[in-house]
Amino acid sequence: MRRRATGWTAFAVAAGMVAVLGAACDSAGDGNEASATPPLGGRTGATSTPIKHVVVIYGENVSFDHYFGTYPRAANTDGVPFHAAKGTAKVNGLTKKLLTKNPNRYNPKRLRRSQALTCDQDHGYAAEQKAVNGGRMNKFVEFTEHGKCTGQPILFGEPGLVMDYFDGNTVTAMWNYAQRYAMSDNSWDSVFGPSTPGALNLISGQTHGGYAADPKSHKKVDDPSVVASPNAKGIGTVISDPDPAFDDCSNRDHTSDNNLAVMTGRNIGDLLNAKNVTWGWFQGGFRPTGTKNGYKACGSSHANIGKNLVIDYSPHHEPFQYYRSTANERHLPPSSTAAIGHADQANHQYDLADFDAALAAHHLPAVSFLKAAQYQDGHAGYSDPLDEQTFVASTVNKIQRSPEWASTAIILAYDDSDGWYDHAAPRVTNGSNDPAQDQPACRKVPAIAGRQDRCGPSQRLPMLVISPYARPGHVDHRPLEQASVLRFIEDNWATGRIGGGSFDARAGALTGMFDFARPRAGRVILDPATGKVAR
Repeated sequence: MRRRATGWTAFAVAAGMVAVLGAACDSAGDGNEASATPPLGGRTGATSTPIKHVVVIYGENVSFDHYFGTYPRAANTDGVPFHAAKGTAKVNGLTKKLLTKNPNRYNPKRLRRSQALTCDQDHGYAAEQKAVNGGRMNKFVEFTEHGKCTGQPILFGEPGLVMDYFDGNTVTAMWNYAQRYAMSDNSWDSVFGPSTPGALNLISGQTHGGYAADPKSHKKVDDPSVVASPNAKGIGTVISDPDPAFDDCSNRDHTSDNNLAVMTGRNIGDLLNAKNVTWGWFQGGFRPTGTKNGYKACGSSHANIGKNLVIDYSPHHEPFQYYRSTANERHLPPSSTAAIGHADQANHQYDLADFDAALAAHHLPAVSFLKAAQYQDGHAGYSDPLDEQTFVASTVNKIQRSPEWASTAIILAYDDSDGWYDHAAPRVTNGSNDPAQDQPACRKVPAIAGRQDRCGPSQRLPMLVISPYARPGHVDHRPLEQASVLRFIEDNWATGRIGGGSFDARAGALTGMFDFARPRAGRVILDPATGKVAR
């Protein structure tokens, strides 16, 4: 008589069946179809996998090819040497033809470690659509390149910069994590556009439902620069980077009078609260440095590797501050270390120092979203891959040295591509028919729930899973997106879906990067300065 699979073994078998079915479906299409994986069950507070803690490190503005285009082959002419393990899995990266006979105006070039600080590229909703050019992937130079930049002469720029890429001699930690844990080469930005839409899609799979608000009264106002395609009630879609209404530090500590944005509807914080699951968003510079004109001020700053001083906190990178239900408008601290992750005056919004305190005290919330201070978040123009590496490796090291590591999944993901070149053509599964913004490829596809200006997926982004339960050295080729992280959290704690046209309903499952039958990946401590394995 066959024994019935139970517990984590049953889940692993089910996940394997989904993987086989997903692979079979992908073979019939172009690899960018949505997964049909059903939600997983679970008791309130219980998990559907061995993962008891999810830590999402959400970086800024990197396309897949920009960091992993030549993985696992590094030039080893400068920087930190990188030598791939024998049998390293292949990725859908830059081929010899793409490197030497690219359809764009310039061929991709390798950026040296000494060129880590570069100009920021154009990553607007419409500009990225034009660069992708209906899937031809050949207009990046014309529409998203900033080959020259002013104000910070230390920044590197050149004609064709938007095509350029780093390899394992510079993004050494990322490549070492890919060697030892799991990554995806088929993970996508849920929609075209910049940071705020990417941040909102991580926590709600939804950029529709916003409205423009007066910066002082929070009353609804008409402002097409804040939301696109507003209806008669002023409710539309966020496609740019307006600051959140429920944040004292918005508008440069309220020294500007720009209109702000409010999001309606639900986010993952609301769902976790309903299940009594602890959680928090932790961001560099969130802790106020004083008060200005009756508002809290966020004035802390740090110098990046180019000695350029950068303000730590960016309000439009903090998605929970757009929602009244999950905002900590006055940036109040937690009432105690033990309260971190629970409902109190901080309302689940914290400074990064609070994450360190909770981890050290073994009060790590079940779900933690981490956003580096701006100088370490990887955003070209004021950050860089070396400063980003310092933050990521230091953070991962702390978690791996804690007892919580045994039941943790760290997910490295990104908010948008910055407009950097990536050769893989998206298959638009959610269209939009906004003549002012959308190109023909978007207008040919129906919009989910009829909500405009959410065209996507757009471009590939890096995604890695660092966990004892990650598949070591595995490259997952099944389609994922930012909302896949949201979906994993929903499934693991059985919160249900966001609803209202959220992309969590279509997002592929992360289960292909895990082996929940048993932990197979060990602890790997990296040197934050070099990205090399320390021990």
